[in-house]
Amino acid sequence: MTERDDVDGIVEQWQRERPGMRPEPMAVFGRIYRLARLVGDEQERTYARWSISRGEFDVLAALRRAGTPYTLAPKALTASLMLTSGGMTGRLDRLERAGLLRRAPDPADRRGLQVTLTPAGLELVEEAAEAGLAVQRRLLDALPAEDQRRLADLLRTLLGAVTDGGR
Repeated sequence: MTERDDVDGIVEQWQRERPGMRPEPMAVFGRIYRLARLVGDEQERTYARWSISRGEFDVLAALRRAGTPYTLAPKALTASLMLTSGGMTGRLDRLERAGLLRRAPDPADRRGLQVTLTPAGLELVEEAAEAGLAVQRRLLDALPAEDQRRLADLLRTLLGAVTDGGR
């Protein structure tokens, strides 16, 4: 059994003040929210070494994962990152000004654009991805490997239930 944390205290307060409320889900989601914020902040600090935000890293990483020639349409990027087109445009503008990607007309669709990593963008995303993974590995080292796999499985199941409409 691990030490008690602030979330335990919050759950107990609700149980004391509202005995019929059943606040047990807060024990899970309170920790998920706190972890997301803390790890997100840590990732932001890591990517700041390359003068990019976590959101900008996500754009570069999506292009890198697309494989050679590291090109996607803005619509595909927007869908893969669950952003609005306006949010994506701002990120693309900043990354293009930094010389990390370029936008060009899509040769297959005169109305469309393609977004491609530049060599500098490819180099940066390779380095930043390794640094980001090192942070994540360091944080996960608090759990044995089997617990890490089990946690990933449990979170996958929960995420699937939520994205399937909570069924």
